[in-house]
Amino acid sequence: MEMTGVLLAVAVVGGVGLFIGAFLGIASICFKVQVDEKEEAILAALPGNNCGGCGFPGCSGLAAAIAKGEAPVNACPVGGEPVGKAIAAICGVEAEESVRMTAYVQCQGDCDKTTLDYDYHGVHDCRMLSFVPNGGAKSCNYGCLGFGSCVDVCPFDAIHVVNGVAVVDKERCKACGKCVEICPKHLITLIPYDAKYTVACSSKDKGPVVMKDCSVGCIGCQLCKKNCPAEAVTVTDFNATIDYDKCEGCGICAQKCPRKSIVAH
Repeated sequence: MEMTGVLLAVAVVGGVGLFIGAFLGIASICFKVQVDEKEEAILAALPGNNCGGCGFPGCSGLAAAIAKGEAPVNACPVGGEPVGKAIAAICGVEAEESVRMTAYVQCQGDCDKTTLDYDYHGVHDCRMLSFVPNGGAKSCNYGCLGFGSCVDVCPFDAIHVVNGVAVVDKERCKACGKCVEICPKHLITLIPYDAKYTVACSSKDKGPVVMKDCSVGCIGCQLCKKNCPAEAVTVTDFNATIDYDKCEGCGICAQKCPRKSIVAH
């Protein structure tokens, strides 16, 4: 009697096991996720930083978009041209020409060049400064606050605060854009790595105000614009801008700038 019970239990357990095994086998076939080999190859070619600088949710999102033809093969700012060429080979297309970019902080108003309205003692987070008088202690309301929110989000250790102003190491920068997004003053931009000169000021105040607040701020005098032989400089809202598609890198704009707001890059 006891042996019969044991055999019955073994049979039941064995039967249940066979049923579950068969069910899982059928389910794995019915619900099998088809893997796109091209997508997997693209993902393997990407650097894996998952920085989001491409505009997609991580490298897997970009790989899927490229495989579907919804993103260019050179969309990864971190991998740059080498990765773009590798992905182009995977996709069987010609590699598109790409321009290496780097972040740039449009401000020179460090502790020696700008004035202060008051001494600030509080949270060292640039994003919190919008809640304090005049948006920060510096007299220039457009300048770098110097508390390093951009430093905190940079995954490549490419930006540091030096004497009250954030400075980008363009050799380390991968142009992921995280610092651009985090800056509450919107004074960090992406410019070509090979740019010869750039405007190191984002102020839109009139000349007399700038001259009082900062010794190197752009006053919108338009001397750079008037003397540029390539017509690559424009002045809008009392601030100069360089069109890098037109700029020939002659440096005349920097030479003529009375405030030294245009600097070599």
